Order: sequence, then structure tokens, then C-alpha cells
Amino acid sequence: MQILFQVDLRGLDYFAELGQTLDEACVAEAAGEPDVAEFARGLVAGTLEQRAGIDQRLQAVTRNWDLRRMANVDRNVLRMAVYELTYGRDVPPKVAINEAIELAKKYSTANSGGFVNGILDRVRLDLEQERRAAAAPAGSGAVAPRAAAAGGAADSDRADSGGVDSGSVDSADTGA
Repeated sequence: MQILFQVDLRGLDYFAELGQTLDEACVAEAAGEPDVAEFARGLVAGTLEQRAGIDQRLQAVTRNWDLRRMANVDRNVLRMAVYELTYGRDVPPKVAINEAIELAKKYSTANSGGFVNGILDRVRLDLEQERRAAAAPAGSGAVAPRAAAAGGAADSDRADSGGVDSGSVDSADTGA
């Protein structure tokens, strides 16, 4: 998370300023634990590689909240978690969401846990719907993903909560 935070603030020149590659930075942050370093490297590299698409997905569910106005920690916790939800098949969605909530609570503001929870639950629901639609046979009448649908109740439900659906994952559901 610290590496994503620094890259967000300083750009990709951060590694040159640090005098390390991404791999070396992950090893340094992992304090000599090779498995942790490898996991971190994959998560950070993947999040950075997919950042534009991740940001588009976040902006779609936070229409009334510009990503640049979010707390830097919140923005990067969300990016990392969206990467895990979208591309990480080895981490259950509720575990990825819970980890993100805990990071936000620990390193950001008092309200960040709930904010991150609501956004990530909306992303999770949209991803589930997209995956169901993609798996449905052609011509089966599958419903289009909510993120891509224009108008409707889902949009009005989120409008009052800053773009976050009020039906977010309850902390009891995530073990928080």
C-alpha cells in the first residue's frame, strides 16, 4: 500500500528517486519475507498496470465523488482492492473487502472504513453481475451489468450517498 501511495503522489519516478526497482522496493517493504514480497509485487504491479481501468470502474460507482478529491490513502486502498476483486482469483471478495476496510480504518480517516466498504460492495455487485452476464448463453435475455446500464433505480439509490449504494456489505458479513 505504501508503494501505491508514493507512486500516486510522486509518479513512476518514485522508483528512480528511491534507487530501487519495483521488485526491490517490495522486498524492502516485506522485511525479508519472500512470500510476502512476491505477493506484494504482484499486487502492486497489477494495480499499477490496470490503474486506468480501475479508476474508470471506481469513477463509475462514485459518480458524485471525483477520485482526485478522495483521501490519497482511500484512493489507493480502493485501487488495490478493486484489482484484487477484478483480477485476483485466489482471494475471496469478502476477504479483499475486509482487508481494504481494515487498511482504511488504520491509515485514513474515521469515516474511511464505511466509505471504502460501500464503494467496494458496489464494485463487487457490479463484477458479479458482469460475470453472470458473460457466462449466460447468447440470446438468453441476461441483464446488462448495472455499471453499464443507463438510468434506473440503481443510479437514484446511489445519488443520495455520494455515488455509494446504501446496500453495502455489513461489517459483520466481512468479519470486521
